[in-house]
Amino acid sequence: MTDAHDTWTAPVAEGPLDADVRVPGSKSITNRAYVLAALASAPTRVRTPLDSRDARLMLGAIYALGAHSQGSIGGYLVHPLGPGRVHPGETVRVELGNAGTVARFTPALAALGTGPALFDGDEALRRRPIGPLLKALRGLGARIDDDRREAPPFTVHGEGGLRGGKVDLDSSASSQFLSALLLAGPSFQQGVTVRLVGGAVPSEPHIAMTVEMLRRFGATVEREGSEFHVPPTRLSCPEYVVEPDLSTAAPFAAAAVVTGGTVRIAGWPQQTTQPGDWLRSLLPLLGATAELDAGGLTVTGSGTIPGVELDLHDVGELTPVIAALLCFAEGPSVISGVAHLRGHETDRLTALATELSALGADVRETEDGLRITPAPLHGGKFRTYDDHRLVMAAAVLGLRVEGIEVENPETVGKTYPGFAEAWTAMLQPS
Repeated sequence: MTDAHDTWTAPVAEGPLDADVRVPGSKSITNRAYVLAALASAPTRVRTPLDSRDARLMLGAIYALGAHSQGSIGGYLVHPLGPGRVHPGETVRVELGNAGTVARFTPALAALGTGPALFDGDEALRRRPIGPLLKALRGLGARIDDDRREAPPFTVHGEGGLRGGKVDLDSSASSQFLSALLLAGPSFQQGVTVRLVGGAVPSEPHIAMTVEMLRRFGATVEREGSEFHVPPTRLSCPEYVVEPDLSTAAPFAAAAVVTGGTVRIAGWPQQTTQPGDWLRSLLPLLGATAELDAGGLTVTGSGTIPGVELDLHDVGELTPVIAALLCFAEGPSVISGVAHLRGHETDRLTALATELSALGADVRETEDGLRITPAPLHGGKFRTYDDHRLVMAAAVLGLRVEGIEVENPETVGKTYPGFAEAWTAMLQPS
């Protein structure tokens, strides 16, 4: 996949595509399933999960906190949290890598256990926001030491349970703060009632995903306006099947649009809470068709891409791929509503404006998004900033631009370790 300089030359499409692809399981669903399985009252068999760096970090995190798992046919059998793997006074270390879901979903689990747990990750993760979540956990009874950094490294001191109750939460920087409290809420002594304060929460679909999965595990979730309530309950779900990752499917759908061809994405669910499903309503705005049937989603591009204005607030993770695609549009485009992307794996808005402009496009940051004016593109190095979605964006550019050298392509292993091979296979004549 890579050469001696750790780059990957994104392949060029020779013409309109006619391809069938299958993408791996959803990262968001996989990691939520592992957390809920760890909190359940009996083992859960998680089928067709994503196998990637983030997913393995989550399995490692819940194992460190006392929930062991074992590989089984098509997935993992995850056992509930036990009394913990540490002796009294011994600190366990929870490795976070650059996985936001692991950093945000597992501290509450540590608060339910016994003994201290040290959370730390990559340098990039130390720059990602987590302060509002730590503040909320303290308000629910957790004891956390972070030396006022409001970021990793921090230590959670488990005292055998968490009181829970009512708390205010500013989740405007990440919907994962809210999801973290809701996922763990059934295991708190008083459950949890979360009142949202501050700005709007991004990615409403991810909140809906959390709520739906909690209900699958037997929890009750009540919502009234900006307030969520989850009472204490025993969770249980003997088997959970993970859907394909629809956000990871985005570059493959974009490939049909960019080449004016057809790509069939197998296994696309008929109903889902995944934000990536928004692609079905987006693609017609980009001059393409999207037809869903029992076999999956068929995307066919028209060969022309109009300039558009898109508010991607609820589906911000699609921004890198959509921004790359819009560099081939017939007119200017504006992406808005995604200021929160500055706190992802990197500042995605600055990274996209920098890298796309360096290849010839006129891409400028706005307060909450990007303004994209197409211009002739040329080859060159595309830096990825340890961000998996930027690798996917670069691959889309490479479909029509020779010589796109993708830096550190292995970072795509966060969500799709075999992405480059699958991408190249898609371009091979059938």
